Amino acid sequence: MAWLIGFICALAVAGAAFYKNSLTLSGMCAAVIMGTVYYGAGNVFWFGTLLLFFITSTLLSKWKGRRKEELEKSYAKTGRRDAGQVMANGGLGMLVCLLNWIWPEPLWAYAFIGIMASVTADTWATEVGGLSRRPPRSVLTWKVLAPGTSGGVSWLGSAAAAAGACVIGAGAWLLLRAGGLQSGSFWIWLAAGGIGGLAGAFTDSVLGASLQRMYRCPVCGREVEVPVHCGVDTVPSRGLTFMNNDVVNLLSSLMGGLIAFIIGFIAS
Repeated sequence: MAWLIGFICALAVAGAAFYKNSLTLSGMCAAVIMGTVYYGAGNVFWFGTLLLFFITSTLLSKWKGRRKEELEKSYAKTGRRDAGQVMANGGLGMLVCLLNWIWPEPLWAYAFIGIMASVTADTWATEVGGLSRRPPRSVLTWKVLAPGTSGGVSWLGSAAAAAGACVIGAGAWLLLRAGGLQSGSFWIWLAAGGIGGLAGAFTDSVLGASLQRMYRCPVCGREVEVPVHCGVDTVPSRGLTFMNNDVVNLLSSLMGGLIAFIIGFIAS
């Protein structure tokens, strides 16, 4: 019955997101599969955390969307998520959910929160930081960068990342209490989400500034994530061939999950 409930709820949410152009068809299918697993193999804690990430991130992607349209032309992924982006953001968390189903262990929940806090922090930083009136700076060299450049950070984006990470940590504690599950200390969950999420978000920025595959537009001269910009093919600029945006998201969320796992281990 839990799997059926998960499927119905996931289909309703993903279908609404597809209707609102927040998901592509492939993204909707991936989200339905993911939501079904999160509820069927997990419970309201796992599924609710996924919803908290998805709903807040979707709302932020729509917020002042016209001001961010130009920046999105430089991104490999836009506000309308496909299956690759859905899996990059939630696939690792789904794997942890399945591991907990097969091999129950309280520490899996901390790793999960760190993963989801990382993808939330990164998304909030991108959506809110793109509205900063001050240009971003390279996380490695602190040089001023063009808005939308991978590896760039701003005070506004960093604050948004911290807020998003803490929302996931606080939400985890509330969902555990609401579900009648063992919740533990509010501050431990807040730390797991906040610290793990920020670690993941800054890992994303470091990888974006160093190893991520990037291109240069021959028309405007900007460094972008996409193979086509300004209507022409871009040329490889730097980074590893396989290190696209989805791989960067996966590795950064893995880092966030590891940090949160360690926090949970120390606290227990």
